Amino acid sequence: MTALTTLVLGGYGNFGARICRALAGDPATARHVALLVAGRDAARAQALAGTLGHGARGVALDHQAPGLAATLRQWGVGLVIHTAGPFQAQGYGVARAAAEAGAHYVDLADGRRFVCDFPAAMHDPFTAAQRTAVTGASTVPALSSAVIDHLCAGWQRIDSIDICIAPAQRAPRGQATLAAVLSYCGLPIPVWEGGRWQPRRGWAQPSRVQFHRLRPRLGAVCDIPDLEIFPAHYQAADRVTFRAALEVGLAQRTFAAIAALRGWGILPRPEMLAGLMHHTGGVLDFLGTPLGGMVVRAAGTGAQGQPCRRAWHIAADHDHGPEIPCMAAILLARRLAAGHPLPTGAHTSTGLLPLEAFAPEFARWGMQTDVVEEPAPP
Repeated sequence: MTALTTLVLGGYGNFGARICRALAGDPATARHVALLVAGRDAARAQALAGTLGHGARGVALDHQAPGLAATLRQWGVGLVIHTAGPFQAQGYGVARAAAEAGAHYVDLADGRRFVCDFPAAMHDPFTAAQRTAVTGASTVPALSSAVIDHLCAGWQRIDSIDICIAPAQRAPRGQATLAAVLSYCGLPIPVWEGGRWQPRRGWAQPSRVQFHRLRPRLGAVCDIPDLEIFPAHYQAADRVTFRAALEVGLAQRTFAAIAALRGWGILPRPEMLAGLMHHTGGVLDFLGTPLGGMVVRAAGTGAQGQPCRRAWHIAADHDHGPEIPCMAAILLARRLAAGHPLPTGAHTSTGLLPLEAFAPEFARWGMQTDVVEEPAPP
Protein backbone atom coordinates (compact mmCIF):
# COMPACT_ATOMS: atom_id res chain seq x y z
CA MET A 1 0.00 0.00 0.00
CA THR A 2 1.43 3.39 -1.02
CA ALA A 3 2.11 5.79 1.84
CA LEU A 4 -0.23 8.78 2.07
CA THR A 5 1.86 11.94 1.86
CA THR A 6 0.37 14.02 4.66
CA LEU A 7 1.22 17.70 4.97
CA VAL A 8 0.51 19.30 8.35
CA LEU A 9 0.26 23.04 7.81
CA GLY A 10 1.36 24.86 10.94
CA GLY A 11 3.10 21.60 11.78
CA TYR A 12 5.38 22.97 14.48
CA GLY A 13 2.65 25.03 16.15
CA ASN A 14 0.69 24.36 19.33
CA PHE A 15 -1.68 21.83 17.73
CA GLY A 16 0.19 20.93 14.57
CA ALA A 17 3.17 19.56 16.48
CA ARG A 18 0.89 17.32 18.53
CA ILE A 19 -0.70 15.93 15.38
CA CYS A 20 2.71 15.30 13.82
CA ARG A 21 3.94 13.48 16.91
CA ALA A 22 0.78 11.37 17.06
CA LEU A 23 0.96 10.31 13.40
CA ALA A 24 4.70 9.57 13.56
CA GLY A 25 4.53 7.96 16.98
CA ASP A 26 1.92 5.35 16.09
CA PRO A 27 3.75 2.50 14.31
CA ALA A 28 0.59 1.31 12.56
CA THR A 29 0.01 4.79 11.13
CA ALA A 30 3.64 5.70 10.47
CA ARG A 31 3.94 2.80 8.00
CA HIS A 32 1.23 4.34 5.85
CA VAL A 33 2.11 8.05 6.16
CA ALA A 34 4.88 10.11 4.60
CA LEU A 35 4.81 13.13 6.91
CA LEU A 36 5.61 16.71 5.86
CA VAL A 37 5.91 19.22 8.69
CA ALA A 38 5.10 22.53 7.00
CA GLY A 39 5.29 26.17 8.02
CA ARG A 40 6.89 29.48 7.12
CA ASP A 41 10.02 28.80 9.22
CA ALA A 42 12.01 26.02 7.55
CA ALA A 43 14.40 25.66 10.48
CA ARG A 44 11.60 25.06 12.99
CA ALA A 45 9.86 22.62 10.63
CA GLN A 46 13.06 20.67 10.05
CA ALA A 47 13.93 20.66 13.74
CA LEU A 48 10.61 19.03 14.66
CA ALA A 49 10.77 16.59 11.74
CA GLY A 50 14.21 15.52 12.90
CA THR A 51 12.75 14.33 16.20
CA LEU A 52 9.99 12.28 14.59
CA GLY A 53 11.85 9.70 12.51
CA HIS A 54 9.96 7.52 10.01
CA GLY A 55 11.21 9.72 7.17
CA ALA A 56 9.36 12.86 8.31
CA ARG A 57 10.55 16.00 6.50
CA GLY A 58 10.31 19.65 7.40
CA VAL A 59 9.39 22.00 4.55
CA ALA A 60 8.99 25.76 4.23
CA LEU A 61 5.52 26.74 3.04
CA ASP A 62 3.57 29.99 3.13
CA HIS A 63 -0.04 29.01 2.55
CA GLN A 64 -0.92 32.56 1.54
CA ALA A 65 1.64 32.66 -1.28
CA PRO A 66 0.56 32.02 -4.90
CA GLY A 67 0.97 28.58 -6.41
CA LEU A 68 -0.02 26.49 -3.39
CA ALA A 69 -1.85 23.89 -5.49
CA ALA A 70 1.18 23.46 -7.77
CA THR A 71 3.42 22.98 -4.72
CA LEU A 72 1.09 20.36 -3.26
CA ARG A 73 1.06 18.49 -6.58
CA GLN A 74 4.86 18.71 -6.86
CA TRP A 75 5.26 17.15 -3.41
CA GLY A 76 2.65 14.48 -4.12
CA VAL A 77 0.51 15.52 -1.15
CA GLY A 78 -2.51 13.27 -0.63
CA LEU A 79 -3.82 14.88 2.59
CA VAL A 80 -3.56 18.42 3.93
CA ILE A 81 -4.18 18.95 7.65
CA HIS A 82 -4.63 22.69 8.18
CA THR A 83 -3.84 23.86 11.74
CA ALA A 84 -2.57 27.36 10.93
CA GLY A 85 -5.23 29.52 12.56
CA PRO A 86 -6.89 31.72 13.48
CA PHE A 87 -9.58 30.68 11.03
CA GLN A 88 -11.99 33.50 11.81
CA ALA A 89 -10.25 35.82 9.33
CA GLN A 90 -9.34 33.20 6.70
CA GLY A 91 -10.88 32.24 3.41
CA TYR A 92 -10.84 28.80 1.81
CA GLY A 93 -7.63 29.20 -0.17
CA VAL A 94 -5.91 26.20 1.39
CA ALA A 95 -8.93 23.96 0.88
CA ARG A 96 -9.30 25.09 -2.75
CA ALA A 97 -5.63 24.36 -3.39
CA ALA A 98 -6.01 20.90 -1.85
CA ALA A 99 -8.98 20.12 -4.10
CA GLU A 100 -7.14 21.41 -7.16
CA ALA A 101 -4.14 19.24 -6.25
CA GLY A 102 -6.33 16.17 -5.78
CA ALA A 103 -5.68 15.93 -2.03
CA HIS A 104 -7.97 15.27 0.91
CA TYR A 105 -8.34 18.11 3.40
CA VAL A 106 -8.94 18.29 7.17
CA ASP A 107 -8.80 21.39 9.36
CA LEU A 108 -9.09 22.29 13.04
CA ALA A 109 -11.20 25.39 12.40
CA ASP A 110 -13.45 26.65 15.17
CA GLY A 111 -14.54 29.88 13.46
CA ARG A 112 -18.32 29.87 13.21
CA ARG A 113 -18.64 31.31 9.70
CA PHE A 114 -15.62 29.40 8.39
CA VAL A 115 -17.05 26.04 9.49
CA CYS A 116 -20.75 26.65 8.85
CA ASP A 117 -20.25 28.05 5.34
CA PHE A 118 -17.59 25.51 4.34
CA PRO A 119 -19.78 22.68 2.95
CA ALA A 120 -21.70 24.93 0.56
CA ALA A 121 -18.55 26.71 -0.59
CA MET A 122 -16.31 23.67 -1.04
CA HIS A 123 -18.56 20.70 -1.80
CA ASP A 124 -18.43 21.00 -5.60
CA PRO A 125 -14.60 21.23 -5.91
CA PHE A 126 -14.04 18.21 -3.67
CA THR A 127 -16.83 16.20 -5.27
CA ALA A 128 -15.29 16.86 -8.67
CA ALA A 129 -11.89 15.78 -7.33
CA GLN A 130 -13.44 12.69 -5.67
CA ARG A 131 -11.78 13.71 -2.43
CA THR A 132 -12.93 14.36 1.15
CA ALA A 133 -12.82 17.71 2.95
CA VAL A 134 -13.69 17.95 6.65
CA THR A 135 -13.80 21.22 8.55
CA GLY A 136 -13.98 21.62 12.33
CA ALA A 137 -12.16 18.36 13.05
CA SER A 138 -11.51 19.39 16.63
CA THR A 139 -13.21 19.59 20.02
CA VAL A 140 -16.09 21.36 18.30
CA PRO A 141 -18.07 20.11 16.55
CA ALA A 142 -16.34 16.71 16.09
CA LEU A 143 -16.08 15.63 19.73
CA SER A 144 -19.05 17.64 20.98
CA SER A 145 -21.39 16.05 18.43
CA ALA A 146 -20.00 12.57 19.21
CA VAL A 147 -20.85 13.17 22.86
CA ILE A 148 -24.41 14.36 22.10
CA ASP A 149 -25.00 11.35 19.84
CA HIS A 150 -23.85 9.09 22.71
CA LEU A 151 -25.80 10.83 25.48
CA CYS A 152 -29.05 11.09 23.54
CA ALA A 153 -29.11 7.80 21.63
CA GLY A 154 -32.73 6.67 21.32
CA TRP A 155 -34.23 9.86 22.73
CA GLN A 156 -37.49 11.11 21.29
CA ARG A 157 -36.52 14.76 21.63
CA ILE A 158 -33.66 17.02 22.71
CA ASP A 159 -34.66 20.21 24.49
CA SER A 160 -31.33 21.69 25.53
CA ILE A 161 -27.60 21.27 24.96
CA ASP A 162 -25.14 23.06 27.23
CA ILE A 163 -21.40 22.71 26.63
CA CYS A 164 -18.53 24.20 28.60
CA ILE A 165 -14.81 23.78 28.01
CA ALA A 166 -12.51 24.39 30.98
CA PRO A 167 -8.82 24.65 30.05
CA ALA A 168 -6.11 24.31 32.66
CA GLN A 169 -4.44 27.59 33.51
CA ARG A 170 -0.98 26.11 32.98
CA ALA A 171 -1.72 24.36 29.68
CA PRO A 172 0.24 25.71 26.70
CA ARG A 173 -1.49 28.66 25.08
CA GLY A 174 -1.17 29.47 21.39
CA GLN A 175 -1.17 33.07 20.21
CA ALA A 176 -3.38 32.17 17.25
CA THR A 177 -5.95 30.66 19.61
CA LEU A 178 -5.94 33.83 21.73
CA ALA A 179 -6.35 35.99 18.64
CA ALA A 180 -9.32 33.90 17.54
CA VAL A 181 -10.98 34.19 20.95
CA LEU A 182 -10.37 37.93 21.21
CA SER A 183 -11.73 38.55 17.70
CA TYR A 184 -15.33 38.14 18.92
CA CYS A 185 -14.85 39.21 22.55
CA GLY A 186 -17.60 41.72 23.27
CA LEU A 187 -19.43 41.23 19.97
CA PRO A 188 -23.09 40.14 19.94
CA ILE A 189 -23.35 36.41 19.15
CA PRO A 190 -26.61 34.82 17.91
CA VAL A 191 -27.51 32.07 20.43
CA TRP A 192 -30.51 29.70 20.27
CA GLU A 193 -32.15 30.34 23.62
CA GLY A 194 -35.77 30.12 24.70
CA GLY A 195 -36.64 28.60 21.32
CA ARG A 196 -35.45 31.66 19.36
CA TRP A 197 -32.28 33.41 18.31
CA GLN A 198 -31.05 35.96 20.81
CA PRO A 199 -27.87 38.09 20.92
CA ARG A 200 -25.35 37.35 23.69
CA ARG A 201 -22.04 39.21 23.96
CA GLY A 202 -18.96 37.02 23.72
CA TRP A 203 -17.09 36.54 27.02
CA ALA A 204 -19.45 38.89 28.85
CA GLN A 205 -21.48 38.11 31.97
CA PRO A 206 -19.81 34.86 33.12
CA SER A 207 -21.94 32.44 35.13
CA ARG A 208 -21.15 29.48 37.39
CA VAL A 209 -20.66 26.02 35.80
CA GLN A 210 -20.45 22.73 37.72
CA PHE A 211 -18.04 19.93 36.77
CA HIS A 212 -17.61 16.37 38.03
CA ARG A 213 -13.86 16.24 38.70
CA LEU A 214 -13.05 19.95 38.53
CA ARG A 215 -13.97 22.74 40.89
CA PRO A 216 -16.84 24.99 39.78
CA ARG A 217 -15.79 27.81 37.47
CA LEU A 218 -17.21 30.92 35.87
CA GLY A 219 -18.03 30.34 32.20
CA ALA A 220 -18.81 32.86 29.47
CA VAL A 221 -20.43 32.56 26.04
CA CYS A 222 -18.10 31.79 23.12
CA ASP A 223 -18.83 31.96 19.39
CA ILE A 224 -18.33 28.49 17.93
CA PRO A 225 -19.92 26.47 15.09
CA ASP A 226 -22.03 24.31 17.43
CA LEU A 227 -24.21 27.30 18.29
CA GLU A 228 -25.41 27.42 14.68
CA ILE A 229 -25.16 23.76 13.65
CA PHE A 230 -26.73 22.00 16.64
CA PRO A 231 -30.16 23.71 16.87
CA ALA A 232 -31.06 22.40 13.40
CA HIS A 233 -29.04 19.17 13.45
CA TYR A 234 -30.51 18.01 16.78
CA GLN A 235 -33.81 19.93 16.54
CA ALA A 236 -33.11 21.39 19.98
CA ALA A 237 -36.39 22.84 21.18
CA ASP A 238 -35.15 25.27 23.82
CA ARG A 239 -31.45 26.16 23.70
CA VAL A 240 -27.89 25.40 22.65
CA THR A 241 -25.17 27.14 24.65
CA PHE A 242 -21.39 26.99 24.68
CA ARG A 243 -19.20 28.55 27.35
CA ALA A 244 -15.52 28.63 28.18
CA ALA A 245 -14.50 28.62 31.84
CA LEU A 246 -10.97 29.71 32.65
CA GLU A 247 -9.45 28.24 35.79
CA VAL A 248 -8.39 31.53 37.38
CA GLY A 249 -11.33 33.82 38.07
CA LEU A 250 -9.21 36.93 37.53
CA ALA A 251 -8.43 35.81 33.98
CA GLN A 252 -12.13 35.17 33.30
CA ARG A 253 -13.03 38.63 34.60
CA THR A 254 -10.28 40.17 32.45
CA PHE A 255 -11.98 38.80 29.35
CA ALA A 256 -15.31 40.10 30.64
CA ALA A 257 -13.71 43.54 31.09
CA ILE A 258 -12.31 43.43 27.54
CA ALA A 259 -15.80 42.51 26.30
CA ALA A 260 -17.23 45.51 28.13
CA LEU A 261 -14.58 47.86 26.69
CA ARG A 262 -15.40 46.67 23.19
CA GLY A 263 -19.10 47.05 23.81
CA TRP A 264 -18.48 50.67 24.87
CA GLY A 265 -16.41 51.31 21.73
CA ILE A 266 -13.20 51.88 23.70
CA LEU A 267 -11.37 48.79 22.42
CA PRO A 268 -12.59 48.06 18.86
CA ARG A 269 -9.98 45.39 18.02
CA PRO A 270 -9.12 43.36 21.13
CA GLU A 271 -7.39 40.68 19.00
CA MET A 272 -4.48 43.13 18.82
CA LEU A 273 -3.82 42.19 22.46
CA ALA A 274 -3.18 38.53 21.58
CA GLY A 275 0.61 38.85 21.48
CA LEU A 276 0.77 40.71 24.78
CA MET A 277 -1.59 38.28 26.51
CA HIS A 278 0.27 35.30 25.07
CA HIS A 279 3.57 36.49 26.54
CA THR A 280 2.21 37.68 29.88
CA GLY A 281 -0.51 35.10 30.55
CA GLY A 282 1.91 32.92 32.50
CA VAL A 283 2.02 35.38 35.40
CA LEU A 284 -1.19 33.82 36.75
CA ASP A 285 -0.03 30.23 36.37
CA PHE A 286 0.87 29.97 40.05
CA LEU A 287 -2.85 30.33 40.81
CA GLY A 288 -3.80 27.42 38.58
CA THR A 289 -3.26 23.70 38.13
CA PRO A 290 -2.50 21.34 35.22
CA LEU A 291 -6.11 20.03 35.36
CA GLY A 292 -8.65 20.96 32.70
CA GLY A 293 -11.75 19.42 31.23
CA MET A 294 -15.10 19.76 29.55
CA VAL A 295 -18.74 19.07 30.25
CA VAL A 296 -21.59 18.42 27.81
CA ARG A 297 -25.14 18.43 29.22
CA ALA A 298 -28.28 17.41 27.37
CA ALA A 299 -31.90 17.40 28.49
CA GLY A 300 -34.95 16.08 26.69
CA THR A 301 -37.37 13.19 26.38
CA GLY A 302 -36.11 9.62 26.56
CA ALA A 303 -37.11 6.58 24.54
CA GLN A 304 -40.01 5.77 26.90
CA GLY A 305 -41.29 9.34 27.03
CA GLN A 306 -39.58 10.10 30.34
CA PRO A 307 -37.76 13.38 31.03
CA CYS A 308 -33.98 12.88 30.89
CA ARG A 309 -30.93 14.93 31.73
CA ARG A 310 -27.42 13.55 31.30
CA ALA A 311 -23.93 15.02 31.46
CA TRP A 312 -20.65 13.81 29.98
CA HIS A 313 -17.50 14.99 31.69
CA ILE A 314 -13.83 14.68 30.80
CA ALA A 315 -10.91 15.61 33.04
CA ALA A 316 -7.43 16.01 31.54
CA ASP A 317 -4.57 16.32 34.01
CA HIS A 318 -0.84 17.05 33.57
CA ASP A 319 -1.55 19.84 31.03
CA HIS A 320 -2.72 17.27 28.48
CA GLY A 321 -5.89 19.21 27.67
CA PRO A 322 -4.54 20.64 24.37
CA GLU A 323 -4.31 17.09 23.04
CA ILE A 324 -8.12 16.96 22.85
CA PRO A 325 -8.56 19.48 19.99
CA CYS A 326 -6.13 17.40 17.90
CA MET A 327 -7.79 14.01 18.31
CA ALA A 328 -10.44 14.19 15.59
CA ALA A 329 -7.90 15.21 12.93
CA ILE A 330 -5.59 12.41 14.04
CA LEU A 331 -8.39 9.84 13.87
CA LEU A 332 -9.49 10.99 10.41
CA ALA A 333 -5.91 11.00 9.11
CA ARG A 334 -5.43 7.44 10.36
CA ARG A 335 -8.59 6.32 8.58
CA LEU A 336 -7.50 7.85 5.29
CA ALA A 337 -3.96 6.48 5.63
CA ALA A 338 -5.36 2.99 6.27
CA GLY A 339 -7.44 3.21 3.09
CA HIS A 340 -10.82 3.57 4.80
CA PRO A 341 -12.91 5.99 2.72
CA LEU A 342 -14.69 9.03 4.08
CA PRO A 343 -17.69 10.72 2.42
CA THR A 344 -16.71 12.48 -0.81
CA GLY A 345 -17.23 16.23 -0.93
CA ALA A 346 -17.04 18.89 1.79
CA HIS A 347 -18.55 18.41 5.24
CA THR A 348 -18.41 19.67 8.78
CA SER A 349 -17.20 17.10 11.27
CA THR A 350 -20.63 16.91 12.94
CA GLY A 351 -21.52 13.28 13.62
CA LEU A 352 -18.58 11.98 11.59
CA LEU A 353 -16.85 10.14 14.46
CA PRO A 354 -18.48 8.07 17.22
CA LEU A 355 -17.48 8.73 20.80
CA GLU A 356 -15.92 5.27 21.15
CA ALA A 357 -13.38 6.21 18.47
CA PHE A 358 -11.94 8.78 20.89
CA ALA A 359 -11.64 6.35 23.81
CA PRO A 360 -8.13 5.04 22.99
CA GLU A 361 -6.88 8.62 22.70
CA PHE A 362 -8.39 9.55 26.07
CA ALA A 363 -6.73 6.48 27.62
CA ARG A 364 -3.39 7.31 25.98
CA TRP A 365 -3.26 10.58 27.90
CA GLY A 366 -4.78 9.30 31.14
CA MET A 367 -7.97 11.31 30.75
CA GLN A 368 -11.00 10.35 32.80
CA THR A 369 -14.55 10.45 31.44
CA ASP A 370 -17.87 10.10 33.26
CA VAL A 371 -21.53 9.99 32.24
CA VAL A 372 -23.69 11.34 35.04
CA GLU A 373 -27.47 11.06 35.27
CA GLU A 374 -28.70 14.39 36.61
CA PRO A 375 -32.11 15.41 38.00
CA ALA A 376 -34.47 15.84 35.09
CA PRO A 377 -35.96 19.29 34.55
CA PRO A 378 -39.52 19.72 35.85
